[in-house]
Amino acid sequence: MVVRINTRIPIAHALLLTWFFLLIFSVIYIIHIWYFKVNVIFYAALIDSIIAVILTIVFLFSTRFSKRFLASEKLLLTVIWLLLGYSISISIPTVIDRSLSLYILEKIDQRGGGIRLDAFEEIFTKEYMVEHHLIDIRLTEQLESGTIKIEDKCVRLTNNGYLIAQSSRWFRKNLLAKQRQIFGDYSDKLTDPFRNSLVKNIPEYSC
Repeated sequence: MVVRINTRIPIAHALLLTWFFLLIFSVIYIIHIWYFKVNVIFYAALIDSIIAVILTIVFLFSTRFSKRFLASEKLLLTVIWLLLGYSISISIPTVIDRSLSLYILEKIDQRGGGIRLDAFEEIFTKEYMVEHHLIDIRLTEQLESGTIKIEDKCVRLTNNGYLIAQSSRWFRKNLLAKQRQIFGDYSDKLTDPFRNSLVKNIPEYSC
C-alpha cells in the first residue's frame, strides 16, 4: 500500500506566516507595556495577541500568500495563531508576573545565592507581600475580572466570583492530586487547604 502525502499544503509558507505573527505580537506587546497603561498583564498580552492575529490575517490576504491556502487552511491557521497567542500570554508574562516559584529563585539570587531554610516564612510574609504589592495587584486583577466588588471598604464576591470560587473548591477537592509531595511527604493537604484553618483563633474580619 502506497501512502501519498499531500505536498500541496504550503508548510513553509504557514511557518513563515507564524513567525510573522510572533514578530508582530512581540513588537505590539513591547510597545504596549512600555508606553501604555496596563491594568492586568494577562489581559493586556491577550489583547496584543489578538491584534497581532488580525494584522497577520490582513497581511495574508493582501499578499500572494493568500492564493496558496484553501479557506479551511486559512481558518486553521487563524485558530493556531489565536491558541499560540493565548499560550504565550499565559505562559510567559503572566507566569513571570505571578510565579512564587520564580520569586524564590530571584530572591535567592538577590541574597547572594543562598538563604537559610528557616527564613523563608519571614521572607514570604515581610518581603514578598511588600515587594510584589501582592494584595493590591491581586485585588486589582479580581476587580478587572468582575469577580469581586468593593463597597464601604468591604470586599465582596460578585455572582461570577461566587461561581468561580465554588468551581475552584470542587476541582481542588476532587481533581487535584491526592498524593502530592510536600518536602518529601505525600499527602492530600492541598485538596482542602482550609481543613485545619485557624479561622476560629484569629480576630473576626468578616463584613
